[in-house]
Amino acid sequence: MNPMKRRGGYRGVAQSLRVAARGSEPAGAGKRVDSAKERYRAAKLERKLVKYEALPEYLQDNEFIRDYYRCEWPLKDLLLSVFSLHNETLNVWTHLGGALIFVALTAMSLTEKSSPENLFAAGVFRLERMKRNKSESIYPDHNYHQRNLIGSSITDNVNFPMWPWFIFLGGATCCLVLSSVSHLFACHSRRCNLLLWRLDQSGISLMVVASFVAPIYYVFDCHPLSRVFYFASITLLGTLAAVSLLSPALTSGRFRSFKAAVFLALGLSGIVPAAHTALLYGHHPQVAAALWCEMAMGVLYAAGAAFYVARFPERVGPGKFDLVGSSHQIFHVLVVAAALAHCVATLVLMDWRRGLPHCGGA
Repeated sequence: MNPMKRRGGYRGVAQSLRVAARGSEPAGAGKRVDSAKERYRAAKLERKLVKYEALPEYLQDNEFIRDYYRCEWPLKDLLLSVFSLHNETLNVWTHLGGALIFVALTAMSLTEKSSPENLFAAGVFRLERMKRNKSESIYPDHNYHQRNLIGSSITDNVNFPMWPWFIFLGGATCCLVLSSVSHLFACHSRRCNLLLWRLDQSGISLMVVASFVAPIYYVFDCHPLSRVFYFASITLLGTLAAVSLLSPALTSGRFRSFKAAVFLALGLSGIVPAAHTALLYGHHPQVAAALWCEMAMGVLYAAGAAFYVARFPERVGPGKFDLVGSSHQIFHVLVVAAALAHCVATLVLMDWRRGLPHCGGA
């Protein structure tokens, strides 16, 4: 065979292949474009809010919340949804806002002049000054002396332990952050849902235990055995509560009554040290005021648990409280209010304990 013909034949085949390749490129590119459009449309559909009936079983927690659910969105979209409106928006922001409050309190506590205790004591002094306005105008030296006493009592931080206060602030912040993260990302997948709600429940136990530390430390400063006993008891109870709620089955909404009962029992265990405090120091006005604040905290927590279990008001108006006013949102607000009531009680006890010269003078 002629080599030229062979080469010509090769060139013809190669040219045919190139033409075929050029002819096939637009079709392939078109398919890729169509595929990209389909993926984009699918992604848009994935980010749509859906109704309760469209949810997988593991996301069906409250049948009285009928609409505006995010379902298995990508993590990036879930993160951005913190700025959009859905049925978890207020659940996220009520506890995220509470966490920011406690972060601010922590930052203030790290600076002596603007610490919450100093501001609280200054506020009490201003209130007393308003009540004694006439006498202060008549006796200015007495006013100056009283101001100096208050200033000296709230700025002497050298030997006064602050770590119990920071444990409370840290526990409250962690609990509220975990709650916000759970409400934001738990609908991503079944695995994520299970992990985050278990962390959320552990965070509640942490917050309850951390709330006990500061009052017990400051009140029973002169009673070390009682202090050790209460510390050990609440730590044990908190650990048992957290472990008992780590079962995957208990993440379901069907066990909301059991979970609420466990946390209420954990919180109500504080009645014993509170009664002990009243017996020892109930005649001190500041201690009495702190106990009233703790009672307010207990009422707020109990009310929040009642809303959580009863699923009121959405139970009487399914679909009417999907975005605003649901029981879980009310529960969140009451939890933050209860934590702030406990915060005030702790500040009162800190100011009281700092004002005592020594244990014998208590």
